[in-house]
Amino acid sequence: MVQEKGKYSQQLYTDDYFAEGHLGLKVWQTLMALLGWLCVFIPIAITVISYIGVRFGWVQPLWRYREGIYEIQFIGVVLLFLAAVALIFTVSMTIIQVRKRDRLVEQWPTFDPIRQKARETELDQFMNQRFGSPEFRQNCRNYQVEANQNLDTNQIHELFEKQHLDSMR
Repeated sequence: MVQEKGKYSQQLYTDDYFAEGHLGLKVWQTLMALLGWLCVFIPIAITVISYIGVRFGWVQPLWRYREGIYEIQFIGVVLLFLAAVALIFTVSMTIIQVRKRDRLVEQWPTFDPIRQKARETELDQFMNQRFGSPEFRQNCRNYQVEANQNLDTNQIHELFEKQHLDSMR
């Protein structure tokens, strides 16, 4: 636990590199990081310089292996092809998602949880009035709907519209 101005807070990680002191650790880790980056950039630089030297003659190449040049060209073509496939896939998926979103936004209104709760309450009251309490409906084995209890085609939709108009007032 670390104390900060009278409060205790939990410290989830520590890094001695950024803490005060530990000069030897800082020097060692910095040298190792630089060595690691040199191991990445030196082979890349040698390969690029050799390829440019063999292909275009602008610089003196460090190696002239014909197989290496063909391999670099092959890898370049493969990477270019994969980049084109990724671009086509990304653009097409973006177009599909934008069209799908536009269709859904036009067809369905944005979900409003407060309005949804009011609709559920209104529907529960309507069903209780029309068909009896929820306990009765759930525990009844057989129930015969009377002719006057049948729902009209748009009755629930009209109920929601009436409830919406009442809430607007």
